[in-house]
Amino acid sequence: MTRLAHVPDKSPFDFSFQYIGLLLFMVGDGVEVGYLSPFLVKHGLTEHFVALVFTVYGFAAAVSAWGSGVLCDRFGCRKVIFAGVLLWVVPQILFLAVAVPSHSGWQILLTYGVRGFGYPLLAYGILTLLVREVRITQRGLASGLFWFCFTCGLPTLGTVVASYSLPVFGEYGTFWVAFVAVILGGGLSLLLPREGTAEASLGRSHAALPAPRELMDVIRANPSLVLTCIVRAINSSATHGIIVFMPFYFISTLGLSNSQWLRFLETIFASNIVCNLFFGALSDRISWRGTIMWVGGVGSGVASLLLYWVPAHFGHISPIALYGSAAFFGLTLAGYVPLSALAPSLLPDRKGLAMSFLNFGAGCSVWLGPLIVYIFQPFVGVGGVMAVYAALFVLSGLLVYFIKLPPELDAASAVRSPPPSSLSFARH
Repeated sequence: MTRLAHVPDKSPFDFSFQYIGLLLFMVGDGVEVGYLSPFLVKHGLTEHFVALVFTVYGFAAAVSAWGSGVLCDRFGCRKVIFAGVLLWVVPQILFLAVAVPSHSGWQILLTYGVRGFGYPLLAYGILTLLVREVRITQRGLASGLFWFCFTCGLPTLGTVVASYSLPVFGEYGTFWVAFVAVILGGGLSLLLPREGTAEASLGRSHAALPAPRELMDVIRANPSLVLTCIVRAINSSATHGIIVFMPFYFISTLGLSNSQWLRFLETIFASNIVCNLFFGALSDRISWRGTIMWVGGVGSGVASLLLYWVPAHFGHISPIALYGSAAFFGLTLAGYVPLSALAPSLLPDRKGLAMSFLNFGAGCSVWLGPLIVYIFQPFVGVGGVMAVYAALFVLSGLLVYFIKLPPELDAASAVRSPPPSSLSFARH
C-alpha cells in the first residue's frame, strides 16, 4: 500500500536524551580500552590470544551492527536500544564474576565476545533513529553530534575516567565503575520522543526483515551500499587495531611510559570529537563525498604512517610532535563522518536497511583491525601493520569516488532544497 511517508523534520537537539545517553554508555564501554589488553595478559593470556579475543568481539559487533538497522525497521528503535543494554550488561557480569577470576582464556573469549553484540544495537539504533527523524538539511550535523558523543565516550572520556579510577579502585574495580556509567547511559537512551517519530510510525506498520534474495536484489540495484559498507569498515579498523599492540610498542619497544600512551590515545580521540562536529557541519555545506575522499581516505593514510614514525623518532624529545601526530590522526578520521549522512540517501525509502549496510561496516572494523594485527604483526612488525592500514585508508578514498549518489541528493543542493523523493510518497 502506498501512503504518505513520515516527514523527517526534527532538529538534532530534539534528541538530547539520546545524545547524553550515548555519551555515558560509550564512556562506560571505553573505560577499559587503555588497559584491557595488558590486563588480560596479566591474567594469563598471551598477546596473540588477546588479539583473537578482540577479533571474536569484533565479529559479534559486526553481526549486531548489521542487525541494528533492519531490527529498527521491524521492532522499533526503543526495543533495539534496550536489547543493546541487556546484551552488554549480562555478559559483562559473567566476564567479571566468573571468567576473569577463573583465569580461563576460553571463558574470557566467550563472555567478552558475546558482549560485542551489545553496544552496536544501542549506538546504531540511536543513529538509525536520527537519520530517519532529522531533516535532511541537518543530517550531517546530526551525524557529527552522534560521532562526537560516541568518540567522546569511547575512549576519550573513558580513558580519562580510567586514569582517575585506576589509582583508587584498581583495574578490577574500574570495570565496575564503567558498569554504572553503562546503566545510566542506557536508561537515558530509552527516553525517546513520543510524538511524530519513526518509533510511532513503526507501531502502526512494521517492515519485514529482508530475505537473502531481497538483499541481493537491493545490492544489484544499488551497489554503492556495499561500497559504503567497505569504506566504513576501513574507517575505524586502525583505531580498533592500535589498542591491541600500541601499548606494548610504546612501553616495551620505545621505552615510553604508560601515562604517555594514555595521553597519546586521549589526544587522538579528543581531536576526533571536535573535528567530528566541524566536518559534519562543513560537509553539509560543501560535499559529503569529497570530505570523505580527501580528509578521510588520503588524510588518514598519511596520518597512520606518521602515527608509527613520529613516536619512534620524536617520542623522547618532542611532546609537541608526539601528540601532534595523534591529533592529526584524530582530525583525519573525522573526515569519514559524512558517511552516516550519505548512506541513507542511497535508499531513502528504507533508511533502516541502508543504515544496516553502514553499521555492518562499522561492526566489521572492530574485528578487521585486530585481525590485521593477528595476521601481519608476526611477519612485518608494527611498521608493516601501520603500512597496511595506510594502504586501506587510501583504498577507501578511491572507493568513495565510485559511490553513486542520486543527482538530486548532492549534498550542496540538499542544503538549498530537500529532495522531494525523500519527503513525499514512499512504499511501506
